[in-house]
Amino acid sequence: MSAPNKSYDPVEVEALKPEEIERMRDEALAAFGAAGDLDALHGAKIAHTGPTSPLSLANREIGALPPQAKAEAGKRVGMARGAVNKALAARQAELEAERDARVLVEEAVDVTLPYDRTPAGARHPLTTFCERVEDVFVAMGYEVAEGPEVEAEWFNFDALNFEPDHPARAMQDTFFVQDKNGKADSGVVLRTHTSPVQVRSMLDREPPVYVICPGRVYRTDELDATHTPVFHQVELLAIDEGLTMADLKGTLDHMVQALFGAGMSTRLRPNYFPFTEPSAEMDMQCYVCRGESVGNPDRPCRTCSSEGWIELGGCGMVNPRVLIAAGIDPEKYSGFAFGFGIERMLMFRHNVEDMRDMVEGDVRFTRPFGMEI
Repeated sequence: MSAPNKSYDPVEVEALKPEEIERMRDEALAAFGAAGDLDALHGAKIAHTGPTSPLSLANREIGALPPQAKAEAGKRVGMARGAVNKALAARQAELEAERDARVLVEEAVDVTLPYDRTPAGARHPLTTFCERVEDVFVAMGYEVAEGPEVEAEWFNFDALNFEPDHPARAMQDTFFVQDKNGKADSGVVLRTHTSPVQVRSMLDREPPVYVICPGRVYRTDELDATHTPVFHQVELLAIDEGLTMADLKGTLDHMVQALFGAGMSTRLRPNYFPFTEPSAEMDMQCYVCRGESVGNPDRPCRTCSSEGWIELGGCGMVNPRVLIAAGIDPEKYSGFAFGFGIERMLMFRHNVEDMRDMVEGDVRFTRPFGMEI
């Protein structure tokens, strides 16, 4: 058995020669310096510090050397690897700093811009106001009733005491629905008011009946600043024993004060409606001038034209013929009814000058009213 080769010179190992170690180190340093971004640096890191990199392979050669030769070779390789790791860390710090600076510029956010590019919507004021009216009457014990918008002519006219030749039945006021043969005398109409819901409520319920009937109605009107062919009405109906015009007046006073403020008063002017008898037009005190503009040229009021009152809607005691049509005994029961247009009331409350703004769907009109629930 031969003795250990104590005279083996590690310089003779090609991978461990000083010039080879220096070349490997310099190549690694050059590769790190040439890396333009962190991805390129990662590739250079694997190539020059990974398990198959030149310096790693040279480091493996040290294990085969005799003990007296390992120290010098290990020191030489260790210094080269240390320089490579130090250069790698320095270059990585530089590239990370460049990346962070670039991100601050490229991904900068202008905090003065609108935070939400989708503008907030809003519930339509007709909806919110109608719900407010409903709340007023529900708090008084009324029930909200609904009915079809395509209605039988009997409910829309006949049951409400409209004579066959009444002007409201004419084509200039009513949308008649054609039958399958194209004839307009089908007996079906687009309801011209929400009063048919009152008739249906009387047929469906046993007295006493206290209902409020909001909904969309149709008239053959031209669309202008004060008219629209499709609009909304709210009507109320109360059927009970012993109801009088005094009950109607008290109900209207409460409604007006709830919607327009305490202290508001109403008045009734005689009028005629087929479905009520006696009938009246209900006026409320001008909510702007409170009547102080009447006879006062120094304080004119555009809202009420200095008359002190604003016409709101029609009302009266339910005609006995309507009670009979609904199967209610007029000798035992009496009732009162009232109706007004939501659009008209909204124009009063919020000084809306053009009714077309309510139907055009422009969010610039609805948004100022907010998301009131």
